[in-house]
Amino acid sequence: MTAQIIDGKVIAQQLREETAAKVAARVAAGKSQPTLATVLVGDRPDSAAYVASKGKACRELGMGSVSEHLAADATQEEVEALVRKLNADPNVHGILVQLPMPAQIDEERVLSLISVEKDVDGFSPLNIGRLAQKGREPLFVPCTPNGCIYLLEKSGVKIEGANAVVLGRSNIVGMPAALLLIGRNATVTIVHSRTKNIADVIRQADIVIAAIGKTEFVRGDWIKPGAAVIDVGINAVPDATKKSGQRLVGDVNFEEAKEVAGFITPVPGGVGPMTIAMLMANTLRAAEIQEG
Repeated sequence: MTAQIIDGKVIAQQLREETAAKVAARVAAGKSQPTLATVLVGDRPDSAAYVASKGKACRELGMGSVSEHLAADATQEEVEALVRKLNADPNVHGILVQLPMPAQIDEERVLSLISVEKDVDGFSPLNIGRLAQKGREPLFVPCTPNGCIYLLEKSGVKIEGANAVVLGRSNIVGMPAALLLIGRNATVTIVHSRTKNIADVIRQADIVIAAIGKTEFVRGDWIKPGAAVIDVGINAVPDATKKSGQRLVGDVNFEEAKEVAGFITPVPGGVGPMTIAMLMANTLRAAEIQEG
């Protein structure tokens, strides 16, 4: 058996095109241009690159983009004042605070200040709380886990009734991914650093979402034949054949797992493109919500 490769680039592009068409229709109807504001504190190259890619995506989809950059020695008060200013700006529909921030900043306090109607990352306690409660709907779902579910559904993977294992319990991916699967009637196990017999747990899974941050941690013989594997991991390993001297791999040993799984996402080119596509869709939704 060789797994069907889930092409995140193709699926993300389809979503981006749908979003761009809706944005164009809004603007043509005289409505406001959905606008995303990003907040970057400090000068981490990776964070700056992420912020730049989000601004580029906004422009490509016909959305507005506001980039706010504070120095690495910015105070808690300065960051909070900026978020309050963006909350009050009617021309800004979504606010994304790029993490991590410098050590002197209390990230939780900053994130809690973002208006729930502008929380396009979906990380506010209210949005996560709604996601966790049966019969409630969050205004926004966190982008990466929502992208994972979208990939499964677009690939025709049956979630209802499936045994699913989520590796990792982070607030950003693991926990919301588990909640999304539960909401679609899967039976979910969360694997983490204290879990015993991890390989045996994974072998029972019809769906595996790996977001544990360990290079090629999941081996091929851990995968149930025919299972769907969504690999969220992004890890750099040395590779002398690459100009950069390294290449990216996931939390799953792709070469081994693809010979056993029914579906699998590559790294790169799997989940990654979905995150920004979902962010753009959330920004459009934010504009629609704020206009009632």
